[in-house]
Amino acid sequence: MHVIEFAPRLMPRQIDQAGSDILRAKLETLGLKIHLSKNTQEIVGEGVINAMQFVDGLALDVDMLVISAGIKPRDEVAKLSGLEVGGRGGIVVNDRFQTSDPNIFAIGECALAHQMIYGLIAPGYEMAEVVARNLTAPPKASPADPSGRASSVFSPFDMSTKLKLIGVDVASYGNPFATECRTIVYEDTSKGIYKRMNVSHNGKTLLGGILVGDAEQYNMLLQAVKNGTVLPPNPEDLMLGARGGRGEEPSAAGVMGLPDEALICSCEAVTKGAICHEVSQNGVTTMDVMKSCTKAGTGCGGCVPLVKDLIQGTMKAQGIYVRNVLCEHFAHTRQELYDLVKIKGQRTYNDVPDAHGHGDGCEVCKPAVASILASLWNELILDKGNDIAQDSNDRFLANIQKGGTYSVVPRIPGGEITPEKLVAIGQVAQKYGLYTKITGGQRIDLFGAHLNDLPFIWDELIQAGFESGHAYGKALRTVKSCVGSTWCRFGLHDSVTFAVEIENRYKGIRAPHKLKGVGLRPRVRRGPEQGFWRHRDREGLEPVRVRQRRGQTPAHPTARQRHRQGNLSEIPRPFPNVLHQNRRAAHPHRPLAQ
Repeated sequence: MHVIEFAPRLMPRQIDQAGSDILRAKLETLGLKIHLSKNTQEIVGEGVINAMQFVDGLALDVDMLVISAGIKPRDEVAKLSGLEVGGRGGIVVNDRFQTSDPNIFAIGECALAHQMIYGLIAPGYEMAEVVARNLTAPPKASPADPSGRASSVFSPFDMSTKLKLIGVDVASYGNPFATECRTIVYEDTSKGIYKRMNVSHNGKTLLGGILVGDAEQYNMLLQAVKNGTVLPPNPEDLMLGARGGRGEEPSAAGVMGLPDEALICSCEAVTKGAICHEVSQNGVTTMDVMKSCTKAGTGCGGCVPLVKDLIQGTMKAQGIYVRNVLCEHFAHTRQELYDLVKIKGQRTYNDVPDAHGHGDGCEVCKPAVASILASLWNELILDKGNDIAQDSNDRFLANIQKGGTYSVVPRIPGGEITPEKLVAIGQVAQKYGLYTKITGGQRIDLFGAHLNDLPFIWDELIQAGFESGHAYGKALRTVKSCVGSTWCRFGLHDSVTFAVEIENRYKGIRAPHKLKGVGLRPRVRRGPEQGFWRHRDREGLEPVRVRQRRGQTPAHPTARQRHRQGNLSEIPRPFPNVLHQNRRAAHPHRPLAQ
């Protein structure tokens, strides 16, 4: 895969040269080839693309081209109406979004405001508010603004942004390229992390900055810029976190120090004062309720961590004891609930909320309780009393699809399959009229199965030596691998055997969330959404790594180093006391050989 960039560096509007170098190195480790300062002259091919010809005379053979060229304003109607448009498109508007015809307004991605097309939702909302104020309310004069127009005009909008590029965090805030300032830079090329802060000469205010590889502190840094917050004696703590026993991390303490007018959710224009008011006056204590009453966090979602910190900070300020509970149905942490269920000897799902919680449960607590019960008692998950905690797909051992039919996914550990089993899958698909597809997880899906055929389909598959691949369950789904040293001339290890061993070892896990794994992959490491994987290079085995959903790193140890031979029996399970092996509970059809 190739990335073609016209500019001399990646993301030239967001990050500087040093940040671009770090980003480029990170992307190249994922197998991407970066081409900078490339001006495409011609796309070569007859009916299909064969190559890209550049102005400098070089060419690149390609099979497919994906063009990412930003936003192009739709201004055709404006042109036909005789309205003024910009040289590169966009309807020209003034500070009140009036076009060249003062009776016509234009907002959004078609409007050219301050010689710029804004393609974000937050400035779109601000544009709508400016137009609404000008249409519905007369200008109000004040000593500072005798004309009354300043409050009804659009100012250049802050374009701070946070992105994730193929798993790499990239963010810029405020003025990332400020020159008349003091600069604090942190760079770690081994981990692919680059951070820059632009601080005023007196060291009191933050002007802007750049984050590459780790953007955890983005929200607090952005708020510090927007609100002109006075920086602490060690401003780098805002960017790096407190170190050396300096006490509480600034990001945790600083959220409550923001002014009430601080804009927390730019998408929905929700301030800190509005969020704190809902907590203190209306008793809002959960993110879901806060979303429904203020809409904070319902846009891009980037403000959710900051909103949660404000909720907890306000509760603490009121003297309310804040606990990290499992969900709104249980006033216990997962560890506490695990201990209570074990001590009380509760064996069914209904017993747990009746004794320790309230309500019928939700998508957060049901899988967690099911995992606890399976971990402790190793009983069939579909026994009466436990089946209520399972999704309907889990009950039928199949995924319901569009139209009401189901897909059946037999387990194929490591993607390794015999010709006899391939024939068996083909015969089942042909007999029941199923659509077959090889998935990206190295499995074969059988689509279009009717509910009444599922027992017969599974009976034939089990007789052929298959078992459920758990494509529907909160369990280990699959472990992918390359062909490894057995067949590949570049192979460094027997990755197929390793992947098969991992999948067979962990296939009985009942987890709070689905798991996917990657065995040994030569040279290139790609982490899944959630799961564990191992990477092989010429120096040996990299540690087994664990990752939760959406790229988050769990609080449990994220790497377990083992020797080069990689004895699987010495590799600990990735989530101590969270995921537990439970072979029988995961396979209700038949017992498994040890």
